[in-house]
Formats: sequence, structure tokens, C-alpha cells
Amino acid sequence: MSDAGYDHATVERRWQAAWDDADVYRTPDDVDEPTYVLGMYPYPSGKLHMGHVRNYTITDAYARYRRMRGDDVLHPMGWDAFGLPAENAAKDRDTNPRDWTFDCIETMRDQMDAMGFGYDWEREVTTCTPEYYRWNQWLFSRFHDEGLVERRDADVNWCPECETVLADEQVEGEAELCWRCDTPVEQRELEQWFLKITEYADELLEAIDDLEGWPNSVRQMQRNWIGRQYGTELEFAVEGHGSVRAFTTRVDTIFGATFFALAPDHPISEKLAEEDDEIRRFVEHEADPDGDEPNGVATGLTATNPVTGDEIPVYVADFVLSDVGTGALMAVPGHDERDHAFATKHDLDIVPVIAPEPGDWDGETIPDAPDVSEEAFTDDGVLVNSEEYSGLDSETARERLTEDVESAEHAAQYQLRDWGISRQRYWGTPIPVVHCDDCGPVVVPEEELPVELPAFINTTGNPLDAAEEWKRTSCPECGATATRETDTMDTFVDSSWYFLRYVSPALEEAPFDVDRANDWMPVDQYVGGIEHAVMHLLYSRFFTKVLADHEGLEHREPFTNLLAQGMVQLEGEKMSKSKGNVVSPQRIVEEYGADTARLFMMQAAQPERDFDWSEEGVRSTYAFLGRLKELVDDFVRDEPAGENDAVAAYVDAEIDATIDIATAEYDDLTFNTALRETQDLVRTLRQYADYAEPHAETFERGLWAVVRLLSPVAPHVAEELADALGYDGFVVDADWPEAKIDRDAVEKRRKLVENTREDVRQIVDVAGIDDPQDIDVVVAPEWKYDALEIAIESDADNLIGELMQESHIREQGDAAASYGQDLQAEREALSMTLGPGEEHAALESAAWLIEREFDAPVSVVRADEVDESVLKNAEPGRPAIEIED
Repeated sequence: MSDAGYDHATVERRWQAAWDDADVYRTPDDVDEPTYVLGMYPYPSGKLHMGHVRNYTITDAYARYRRMRGDDVLHPMGWDAFGLPAENAAKDRDTNPRDWTFDCIETMRDQMDAMGFGYDWEREVTTCTPEYYRWNQWLFSRFHDEGLVERRDADVNWCPECETVLADEQVEGEAELCWRCDTPVEQRELEQWFLKITEYADELLEAIDDLEGWPNSVRQMQRNWIGRQYGTELEFAVEGHGSVRAFTTRVDTIFGATFFALAPDHPISEKLAEEDDEIRRFVEHEADPDGDEPNGVATGLTATNPVTGDEIPVYVADFVLSDVGTGALMAVPGHDERDHAFATKHDLDIVPVIAPEPGDWDGETIPDAPDVSEEAFTDDGVLVNSEEYSGLDSETARERLTEDVESAEHAAQYQLRDWGISRQRYWGTPIPVVHCDDCGPVVVPEEELPVELPAFINTTGNPLDAAEEWKRTSCPECGATATRETDTMDTFVDSSWYFLRYVSPALEEAPFDVDRANDWMPVDQYVGGIEHAVMHLLYSRFFTKVLADHEGLEHREPFTNLLAQGMVQLEGEKMSKSKGNVVSPQRIVEEYGADTARLFMMQAAQPERDFDWSEEGVRSTYAFLGRLKELVDDFVRDEPAGENDAVAAYVDAEIDATIDIATAEYDDLTFNTALRETQDLVRTLRQYADYAEPHAETFERGLWAVVRLLSPVAPHVAEELADALGYDGFVVDADWPEAKIDRDAVEKRRKLVENTREDVRQIVDVAGIDDPQDIDVVVAPEWKYDALEIAIESDADNLIGELMQESHIREQGDAAASYGQDLQAEREALSMTLGPGEEHAALESAAWLIEREFDAPVSVVRADEVDESVLKNAEPGRPAIEIED
């Protein structure tokens, strides 16, 4: 800092160099109090945006805070470096993805350093290096050994623009657009590699309840995505094709089943398509599972309802999906909207078999069947038109029918599908498989890993298909000529375990050191965007559970606490290049400094809330840091020698209160509240310095508290101020300030002082007093505090009668009766205040604030020093105010 003002550039460069020279952010391997703080690593796009800055300021501030509290903190950073954007950028610039990616990484790392983020760069991981992705391949092999990898033909999501397969989670919105380029996604049948995440569906779902440190919204999104439904499987005999199992959640409606439907790729449908041109045309060209209306074609076959024995027509219908349930279903138009639309279109029977339950239903009389000709009735109710089951409620009927029907059994189905990891792109981890004509697909042995990417070929389609020399290899099993797999892995494989690599990033024998991982894991605090609530977080949970089962990891969940940070907006809209409303972090750092950007962001809103970027707010934050610098400079220069009086006592109490409250807020990551408290303390110190010559010890204690409370968010200026105050060492290594106080008493004292100041303002304003001469603040008599306590603790109907049982209250006569009536009227809202002695001391220590505001002497008067006419207005927590004009 310079005498001319807050020279942020010099300050920040100086302390960043000092941190580097001292290697202050190095994290040892063996620790006693491990705390793992992690922000979701970024894709190296070349420049930090404000979302990055907010995310990493949150984690950096919390990591610094935990370190000052005495924890050994792991706070690493790395790069989600594979992916299609780098490949596209390389094509556009006639370069290769590797060079482009590492140029971007270098730029972003420099920007992170400029922001003052305290990373241990020796733990940096970059997923596009062979040193990292060999372990993706090793994990693929381990998953394969455990039966969790499968290769099969499947209908997949294909993006024609990106020319690659997408996982279900990467198809967004009702319009089903590619998550990368917003191109409408098509369906194709391809042979793909899958990780069998469905093997863990039940545990992934049930363990969500234990993720108490996660936002409820994220937990619910994961529940919805897994989408477990309980129901019944039972067999329908299809003419000429034997028994076909169907899944339904509403077996209570089986008496209303009027047709049977098969998925277009059901084995029966495919066989029929070979024999019938109309069915083949529908299956191959017309079926549209994503269409607005359900479509289908009649097969001419019938299926036998296993309960009624009725023969119902069989259709091939595009709203039936082969990977949902069994690919076959009984259709009940009267009680399913989709079935109703199909039946209406094909002129099929619509039979009501569930009636709404009347409000006065006696449990025996069967209600009238509803009219379902225009609209299906989809709620549970009472069975009608259902033979001996009529009159049963839906839930009872479901249980009874599942027990009674010979082929029926309880079953569950899931929306979750196995994770297709095959991507037809170059810039990803090569899938470690070779294809041999004799042996089939063979996993590459561990000693031959990594299978490295060949040189980039700028071509359409999958560049690996064009790498002819790279593709030619030999079979690891028989030695015959073989071909390498040309698909690469979905980049979400990289991020499903990267947090484990940070604990031992240089390890050459395994993806991570199990003992160290068991010491550090799970991540104590994870921070990232809500857009990763399903894909990344679900896959990471899956990987962690597999590694716990097969690799000795002791923890089955990767992240204890999760914070999904809100967006940084400009004028109510998300910042984006397309909208031209991007604010450059680099410009803000150059004009105002990294500490200003960090402090403004953290004080603007709670971390999980969206907030609007404000240039005015940035300037105001910069000015605050300048004023704080002046306050420290003045103290160091002037060496004050004020008395340790009531004013100093008030300031001391506010220092303790600020420390206590800010600490609790840092614990909860509510940085905005912690920073507001700290800034209020700075304001109090300035007022103190303006009012009187400060007591040096008190004032220095307050400044030193401010420096440490600000240091997690504004680390550079904190180091500068600590240095000016004579601190020998780095603030990042300093102990967090402590305050041993009663939080409840603090809140009561603050409320008392603020209410009293507000009452004085109101009296001065209402009475039109321009120049107050004297202000008396009169504390209530002790008996009123006793009465208040009785009123709070009592549950007697006659409160006044109970009060009058106390002789010292009864002796007050009409005053006691009047106060008792007031307490009775406010009974539900009453709360304890400070005692009379504590209240007097608190007001006396804060009197200077009133004197300073109104330029008039203030006397805090005890009850026994004034007459009764004044005392009648004095109540606990609300002293009487007398102002002489």
C-alpha cells in the first residue's frame, strides 16, 4: 500500500511472490486434522469467467478459514482437460487439441494466481495427460473384471453436429438438445460400451437420505433421475408367441386393460416386422418415441388378460420403450392419459374400473363408475367393474391381485439406465480394448497401459478411425492381428474419481494411495454449479461405491457437504458471450484488484444465491479497503494513548461479538453475514477514533481481529495490514481470533442499544428538537424484570393474579397492575432481556454513540434515581428517554 491510496497491484504482486517463495500452500501427506475443501475443477477454456471466480473464491475462503482454525487443509486444483470443445477449437485454428488445451491451462493458471487462490500446485492434475488417463483405462479394466462393463447394441442419443453419442443425462430439455451445441438429438443403433451403474441403483437411491450436507434440491434431482417405481410384473399370453411379461404400477386397473402394447424393438415386434410390411414400415420409419402423440400399428394378434381371460388386441406402439420395464405393457385407457390418447385415435374400448372415493364413502358401498370418455381418471380410488375386487381401495387391490395371480410378483423398475461411455471423438481417453476376429473384444493388459492417443488428424467423423497405423495392433490373448477400439470415453469418467487422484497425484503404481485416500476422504466441502447435480455427482457416487467394494476405499460417498453456488448475473440475466454481457475478471483485477473482486462477490449474497454484478458495488468495496488502510495507517502513525474507559469497554465487547458471530457464519459458509459483521466493526472503530483518542490496546485488538476476519476473502490486503501492525509471519498461518462470550447476551445487548438509539431519534424527530441539551436514559426498576420473567415462564390463565402473589410486585399498586396488563396483552411475543445491572452497564458503555450522534451529553440513570412519573415508561429492554431541549 502507498500513502497515496490503496495500491492494489503492488500489494497483490508482493504477497503472491512472498507466498510462492515460502511455499505456504504446500499440503503435507501425513496430517493430524485433515480437512478436504474442493471446487469442481474447470474445463480449460482459456479464460476465467465470473462463475469460476465465485466458485473458487468460496472454496479458497473456506480453506483459508479452516487452516486458521488449526486444520490441515487439502485445497487442490486441476483441469477437466478432455472434451469436444478443445477438438473443435483445434479444428477451427488448424492446430491440435493438446496444444490448444495446454495454452488455455497456462492462461487460466496465471489468472488463478492473480486472484490469490491458495492452491498446492504440486497436486495439480490434468486429465488429458497419459499419466492421468492411464488410470481411467486401469479403472475400466477393473470394472470389467467385476462384471460392471458391457458391450452391446443399443439405441443411443446421437448428436449430428458433434458427431458423437450422448448419455441420457447430456440430452437437455423437452426439445432434447445436445448439452454442448443445442442441436436436436437423434436416435441411432450402435454397438457401445456401458458401465453398469444400474447395479448400484438401489444403494445410490437409498443413500441419498444420508447426504444431509447436500441441498435438498440436488438430492431430489438425483432421486428423480434414478426414478425407482414399485409395481407388479405378470404374464400375458400372446397368440403364437408364448408368455410375455409386462410391468405395471397399477395392477389394480387390470380389469380395464383393453389392448396390449409392445416396444418397436421388442423381439416379437422385430420378428413381426420381418413378416409384415406395414409393421416393418412403422418400426423402421414411423415410430417416434419423442413425438407429441402416441403412435402404433395393429399386429392382428391378441393377448390374454391373466385375470379376466379376455382376448385383447396387440399393438406395436412407440410410447413403449424396451429399456423401461419389460418393453411390454397392458394399456388401460380409462386410467392413463397416454393410453387414453392412443385408444381414442385407434377407436379402442375405454372402460372405467376405478372410481373416485366419495368424501362420505363407508368402505362398503361401491361408488358409481366415472365418465372417462373424454379424459382418463388417473388417481387411486375404489375398484368398480372388477368382479370380486370391486369395492376394494386401489392399494388393497394391488396387494390382493399380486398375491392372487399365479404369474404376478412384486417388482421395481428404474428410470436410470446403464451409463454409455462410448464417444466417437478424438480428444478423450482411448477405451483400452482391441478387437480380434478370433477372441472378440479383449481388454488391454495393465502392463501395456496407457494406450496413448495418436497424433491428431483433422478430419470429419471420428479422427481415431483415420489413424490407420495406430489402429493396427495384435491381440493380447492370441497374438493375431487385431484392431484397436476407436471410441474414447465420456469425459465424465475423468471427473468421477479425480478428487481421489489429488491425494497422491504423482503415484505411479495405482490411481490413488488407498491409505491417504482413507485419511482425506470424503471431501469435507465440495462447491460447484447446480448443472452438475445429476451427471457428475451421480457418476462420482457410483465410482466411489465401486472403489469401496473392490479397491479398499473406506468411504462409500465422495462428498460430505455440497454447496451449489448461484450464478453471477448482469441486470438480471446470466452472463454469456452470446448476450454480450460478460464482465471480465481480468479487467476487474487490473482496475480494482483481486481482493476487491473477491470481497464484493462474497458480501453480495449467500453463496447459493444468484446475484447481480454491480460496478458501483465494486467501487464501494474498493473504497472500503482504502478506508481500512487509512484507519490502520493513522493508528500506526499516531500511537494513541486513550483511557481504558466505558467507551473502550463497549468497543471491546463489539470486537468479541463480531468474532463470535463471524466465526459461526464462516462455519456455515454464509460469508456475506460474516463480512457484514466485520465491516460493521470497522465502522465502530472509525467512530471510536472520531469520538475520542482510542485506548491503544483495545483499538489494536480490534484492527487485528478485522484483519484476520477479512483474510479468508481478502488475503492480500490482510497480509499488508498485518505487516503494518507489526505481525511477524503470514496471516494465512495465523490463529483465528477467539471470543468467549454468551451469544444470547450479545444479541440482547445489541438489540437494547439499537432500540434505545432508535427511540431517541424518534423522540427528537416527533418533538421537533433541533438541539438537544441533555439526554437521560432511564433503566426500568428491578420489579419489572421479575414480572417479565414470571410472565414468560408462567402458563397460568390469570397472569395478573400470579404476579400479585409476589409481594414486592404487589406493593407497586396501580403501576404493577398496568404493567401486568401490558404483559398479558403481549404474552406470546415476550422474550427475556438483560438483567437491570447488565442493562445499565450496556447502556452506559454505549452512551457515547448517542452523544456522538446528537452532540449532547447522555446520562444512564438507575430506577432509584428518578421519580415515578418517569419510571412508568421504562421497561426491560426499553428504557425511558428524557430529552431536555
